[in-house]
Amino acid sequence: MSVASQQALFYLKKNGVRITPQRCAILSYLLEHMNHPTVEEIYEALKYKLPTISVATIYNNLRLFKEINLVCELTYGDHANRFDANMKEHYHAVCTKCGSLADFSYPSIEKVEKQARDSTGFVIVDHRIEFYGICPRCSSKS
Repeated sequence: MSVASQQALFYLKKNGVRITPQRCAILSYLLEHMNHPTVEEIYEALKYKLPTISVATIYNNLRLFKEINLVCELTYGDHANRFDANMKEHYHAVCTKCGSLADFSYPSIEKVEKQARDSTGFVIVDHRIEFYGICPRCSSKS
């Protein structure tokens, strides 16, 4: 088990969450596959290892992980929602052809948040920056 998985399990315990084989498997998969999988992708990957796991179990556990800020859910219009276990501040590039996502980091945007706060009067609690384009795999097919 990776250090990240051990830390995540400790975090679950600290938040009073019972550790089950299904939770361990879902969490490990998310931490090992940083490709922002969908529920269906997680299910397909785990159903052979855990034949009794269901799509509903995956949804329920992901909802729990979201509630305690262990993962975030990424929604992109008509595409299936994706889940990200990287909770550090980062951004995404989204392929408009295949829907794949890629992470990238950028320096803090505190000045942009301040400008949003000053010009709108909103209390800014979060932000999301995304870039849309065509990924290298789709570009090479053209």
